[in-house]
Amino acid sequence: MTLQTLAPTPLHARPPRRAPKPRTAMILAAGLGKRLRPITSMIPKPLVEINDKALIDYGLDALARNGVERVVVNVHYMADLLRAHLRKRRDMEVIISDESDRLLESGGGIVRALPHLGSDPFYLINSDTFWIDGYRDNLDLLADLWNPAEADMLLLIAEMRQATGYDGRGDFTMDREGRLQRVAERDMSPFIYAGAGILKPDIFKGLPEESFSLNRVFDTAIENGRLFGGRLDGLWLTVGTPQAIHDAEAAFAASATRVQNA
Repeated sequence: MTLQTLAPTPLHARPPRRAPKPRTAMILAAGLGKRLRPITSMIPKPLVEINDKALIDYGLDALARNGVERVVVNVHYMADLLRAHLRKRRDMEVIISDESDRLLESGGGIVRALPHLGSDPFYLINSDTFWIDGYRDNLDLLADLWNPAEADMLLLIAEMRQATGYDGRGDFTMDREGRLQRVAERDMSPFIYAGAGILKPDIFKGLPEESFSLNRVFDTAIENGRLFGGRLDGLWLTVGTPQAIHDAEAAFAASATRVQNA
């Protein structure tokens, strides 16, 4: 087993922003959160709190900071609780994409939401993964790196050393241009999909409204050489288990201490 160590493109080597910042986003919030039981027996996973703040609000706040005006949120499990929570937002339009009839997974959920997303590229965020920004706001960083002439999808990529709550072998390899490939079956990579990106809605056209993973669309973009990654600045946190909640809160406390001592 080998460890993938290819270096991505340095941020300073990228050209200036080539496209407007997205003004629309989608948050994937329809999952069952089984690994977080018994906590998710009472509330849906996006409403689990880290430092007294619901997971989904970390994503919504990041989108609001970056000028997003309309957010589509798909719901399934305990949908009424999520609806009630989302009605409190006053800084953006929130549209519910209802999957109460059947859970469509990440890919099918986006297909159902397409009529609300419009024709321009949009931000995509997982409701159970988030980050502590470093020197850069990471959604702004993605907008700087986004080049629709060469990419259909640009994913936020964290290194394992920047991650808490992750126990996998990495998701992608990345070349010096930022182009992504799958990790070979027996290999490892330090690069993890950090649950956020910029996507063109066109790549979902013609796909059926059925249950399928976003990985299907990733693989098509890889085949076409149009899946790229941008390096996360800061610390990436994923909350998949009760222990990961404690790890995330400890990471916040450590980050606050570093800021105070800087």
